[in-house]
Amino acid sequence: MLQEFKKFAMKGNVLDLAIGVIIGAAFGKIVTSLVNDLIMPILGIFIGGVDFTKLSYSPPFGESVILYGQFIQTVFDFLIVAFSIFLFVQFMNKRIRKKEEEETTPEPPEKDAKEELLIEIRDLLQKQEQNTLDISKKQNHES
Repeated sequence: MLQEFKKFAMKGNVLDLAIGVIIGAAFGKIVTSLVNDLIMPILGIFIGGVDFTKLSYSPPFGESVILYGQFIQTVFDFLIVAFSIFLFVQFMNKRIRKKEEEETTPEPPEKDAKEELLIEIRDLLQKQEQNTLDISKKQNHES
């Protein structure tokens, strides 16, 4: 049983998933700090210093409090996290595509001296044949 678990845990997909979860959690903390410490205070300046998390509504009946500001904050956090992940994925996809294009674009093989000489001979023969055809046409046209 221990061997099976070890075999399962060491599969590439499981390790990739674990690494993704750990990096995702760290990335989430960074984005949360970005939202709470930078973006929300700046947004608060533009909307008159309102702090979304303190927005609430107390209905006239009962003692419950509706914390709609906290909901707005959570939605805003989600949008920024989603947009940040989108930008990161776009950046990585462009790098991967660029790398694939570089790998798939083969450099033209260099021609050695023999190949160059053969190409020149072929071109000269084609030119000579064309000149011969032009002369024959001219002679037939004159007669």
